[in-house]
Amino acid sequence: MKALVISGGGSKGAFAGGVAQFLLEEKQKKYDLFIGTSTGSLMVTHLALGKVKELKTLYSNVCQKTIFSNCPFKIKKVNNYKTISINHLNTLLSFIRGSKTFGESLNLKKLIDNNISDEYMQLVKESDKNVLVTVSNLTLNQVEFKSLKDNSYEDFRDWIWASSNYVPFMSLLVKNHFEYADGGFANLVPIEEAIKQGATEVDAIILETEVTQLNRLPSRNPFSLTLNLFDFMKSYIEIHNISIGKLAAKHKNIKLNLYYTPTVLTTNSLIFEKEKMKQWWIDGFEHAKIKNKKN
Repeated sequence: MKALVISGGGSKGAFAGGVAQFLLEEKQKKYDLFIGTSTGSLMVTHLALGKVKELKTLYSNVCQKTIFSNCPFKIKKVNNYKTISINHLNTLLSFIRGSKTFGESLNLKKLIDNNISDEYMQLVKESDKNVLVTVSNLTLNQVEFKSLKDNSYEDFRDWIWASSNYVPFMSLLVKNHFEYADGGFANLVPIEEAIKQGATEVDAIILETEVTQLNRLPSRNPFSLTLNLFDFMKSYIEIHNISIGKLAAKHKNIKLNLYYTPTVLTTNSLIFEKEKMKQWWIDGFEHAKIKNKKN
């Protein structure tokens, strides 16, 4: 069984799309299992159906308004470097409305509902492919993997949305009396789960560089400090996930191919810029081509 694993990474998902396009269209890889976390969860249904062009169109036309119904921060450009600060008005509106988070991502939910149709999910269910997304159950303090085959269409769209919600800056999903958030808080690169599901070969797209290439600038405000702290924790979660995945693969003699980004794409993956994401898709495709030439 062959599996494709796509890590979390927000706007950097465009790079993963380019890598996946190369693997599916140029290498003609046939995957039985697709597992996504966060931005990866948004991609797996389309990839399981081979609808790469549609996915590319989606990732090439995303902006802040596509994701946020209430964006909790402002983006400023200072000396060619983009910084973020709190949007006090929007944050205050969130609290007045009784929200538990600084911002809301209801527009992302609409995007998911409009583009991951019942028809698409039915086609996946009728196929021999399996699609899973990673969510963090904050109430039970555990990671959960939701399979399309075990869920209704509406429920699975909810799980995709939950997996992509970078709380507390995006919406919190309350479902079945539990609170759910971004799958990356628990399992950013679910290689081990792919192996548990029976994969004998795993291609994992990791939306970070293999070696740390970044020294962050000093935090300018409490908001940027919070984001930096979250990124710091997720970096170590990622390293932990990959280490466990490598050990599991070695123990069971699983072929494991890792596709990292060759450079730091962005220091804030919650900033969605159309032109950059279009280029990242191209870069992902070219990087995968070069990597496979070497192999």
